[in-house]
Amino acid sequence: MPHDVKLPNAEAQAGWKVKIREKERLEPPHVTILHRGRSRRVGLRDGAFLVPPGGSWNEIPVAVREAIEDAWEDLRRAWDAKYPSNPIGGDDDDR
Repeated sequence: MPHDVKLPNAEAQAGWKVKIREKERLEPPHVTILHRGRSRRVGLRDGAFLVPPGGSWNEIPVAVREAIEDAWEDLRRAWDAKYPSNPIGGDDDDR
């Protein structure tokens, strides 16, 4: 089951979603930001956008960024619980 981040109503109604998807155990630990068919992946080790698809924090509404920041530690714990064979571990934990 995916792990979703609760977003403010306005952003959710505008089509924004943030989640840890299923079947991503072989990928670098990340959270996926979705908006109307476009996805961006943010690494849970360093907060950088993964390529592909790339992206920039400037493309993400402030309220969505803040929701991710508020849920950051929960997202990291959720990834480790979901994919224990690919933990975030002690690699560059700074954002």
